Amino acid sequence: MADTAEKKVSKRRKETFMQGIITLIFSQLLIKLLGLVYNLYLTNREGFGDQGNGIVSASYQIYAVLLTISSTGVPNAISKLVSERVAVGDHKGAYRIFKIAFATFAVIGLIGSLMLFFGAGLIANQWLQIPDAEMTMVALSPAVFFVAISSVMRGYFNGRQNLKVTARSQTLEQIFKTTLTIILVEIVAIISNTSTVWMAGGATLATTLATFVGFGYLYLFYKTRRKEIASEIRETVNYKYERVRNIVKKILLVSIPIALTAIMSSLNKNIDSFTVVRSLKEFMSEDMAVTQYGILGGKVDTLTSLPLSFNVAFATALVPAISAAKAIKDYKAIKQKSTFTLLMSMLIGLPCTVGMCIFAEQILNLLYPNASSGTLVLQISALTIIFTILDQTINSILQGYGKLRIPAIALGCRCNCKINFKFNFSSDTFHRC
Repeated sequence: MADTAEKKVSKRRKETFMQGIITLIFSQLLIKLLGLVYNLYLTNREGFGDQGNGIVSASYQIYAVLLTISSTGVPNAISKLVSERVAVGDHKGAYRIFKIAFATFAVIGLIGSLMLFFGAGLIANQWLQIPDAEMTMVALSPAVFFVAISSVMRGYFNGRQNLKVTARSQTLEQIFKTTLTIILVEIVAIISNTSTVWMAGGATLATTLATFVGFGYLYLFYKTRRKEIASEIRETVNYKYERVRNIVKKILLVSIPIALTAIMSSLNKNIDSFTVVRSLKEFMSEDMAVTQYGILGGKVDTLTSLPLSFNVAFATALVPAISAAKAIKDYKAIKQKSTFTLLMSMLIGLPCTVGMCIFAEQILNLLYPNASSGTLVLQISALTIIFTILDQTINSILQGYGKLRIPAIALGCRCNCKINFKFNFSSDTFHRC
């Protein structure tokens, strides 16, 4: 009888894991298709093109660093801690972690928003040397706060194995982002006589408004589930009281290494935003340099990140699933889920790598008929897809198992290599040419 019950529980967990992955895959597919729609619109829009993409991309990389600090590590960290508590029946402890994390990261998100708002001029003029990016960073600054608190809520629901909430909120956010981007850019284009700088500002303002919508959905969903959560709290077992200070410390000890991993990934892209335009300006005009960076940041990065969006479904579901399995010492489930996910990552990454290398020119001509340059850049960048996907999956496995520092150290080594290569090799090559 006990074995039968255990098998049923295991089967139910497996179905929950697969259902969550399938939901997130469809969500990410729709999100990326919508993202591709507004990217195609902006790139082919008269007056925007690669130059507008260059302005927006530079701003997004700075925004992404602050966003990473306040939110990227948070969903995985919160889902890990919550799933561990839920797995042993401590719903009260899980909810307490959520409340304290929400207050903590609301403060961190607010600080990040203020830093980006008041530091936009300095970053654009001195760091990036793209003065036109100041307006876009100001428009993006409130989004840091909303994403920070939204991420805590997503992490809580992920830890409760309710991945559909995250999928729906992200999909809704992307729908509004795409729609508002087109509407605001068209309005701004009419008002400003197709000013690229003002249109870029309108595009980033749409992102901020969309993050508010995403948070609004999560909050409304939370309100509808308050009775259910209260009922679970009353049925709590294995509850162990912890002081607020200890919970905050635990949250930060988990979220900081995870956030550092994501920070390293963002810094990896920021190396381009700080060096590409700065280096190219020695050999061409500023507008041409920004345009070249726009090819990399606006088109190539968008296309090469598409496969990662499908794999992120596995990465998102893995962290709480492995954490919960480890909490009850179900090592067989950990091995099965890890092996299955690595296999699926290979099946996603390899065809995409080969396809983009072979058909790079045709893809750019089809998607960007008015701005199709960048074939060689896409072919070179496509080679990284398979390795980035496997890196994403392995990081999630390690984070779920509690090995939080290893992914951050690995990414730190990667960034160090890239910096040394760019400053010690690229500069000499340019001057010899």
